[in-house]
Amino acid sequence: MELDPRTTALLAVHLQNDVVGADGAFADFFHEQVVARNVVAVNADLIAAARAAGVPVIYTRVAWKPDYSDLHANSPLLGMVSQFGCLKEGSPSAEIIDEVAPTDGDHVVTHRRVGPFVDSPLQGLLEELGVSTLIVSGVATNASVEATVRGASDHGYRTILVEDGCSAGTLEAHQASVGSMGLLAEITTAAEVTQALGATEGATA
Repeated sequence: MELDPRTTALLAVHLQNDVVGADGAFADFFHEQVVARNVVAVNADLIAAARAAGVPVIYTRVAWKPDYSDLHANSPLLGMVSQFGCLKEGSPSAEIIDEVAPTDGDHVVTHRRVGPFVDSPLQGLLEELGVSTLIVSGVATNASVEATVRGASDHGYRTILVEDGCSAGTLEAHQASVGSMGLLAEITTAAEVTQALGATEGATA
């Protein structure tokens, strides 16, 4: 795999307390597989490798007004948001988990749909950064990660899915989603991405 840091960005999807945290609103759905697949540590290493190579790190997060006046719950998943009373803008539970918290130079894009390209500043940011390749990782594989991959493909990006940096509610759901995304993205591992970024970093040092 070859990656050009000048035209590549890492999208870290929904690594928020309510989504991947042990006490988050969606813990009953996602936390067991987050732990089983070591998703937080894998993403922490991936983010560190991207920063070291000069690749922009972009966190996508979902959050709504405390009264949910901006929530259009047209799907069961989004309906759960108001039902659980979670992911409210300004609340700690809607923020990125401490283990992979953004640092200076990172970008955070907030959106209100399952996919981050809809009614959000993501596309404008990617154009501003000159990005043509997107590395995607996060939770949940068969929801927002897959929506991100599909949106990226539709927008013309070379799209790379970090399989071991993702998880869903069950392993079976994760595997089925990855199988589907194989038609739209290059399926790889965090180790392969890190190796490619390391080779790039060494070549440009």
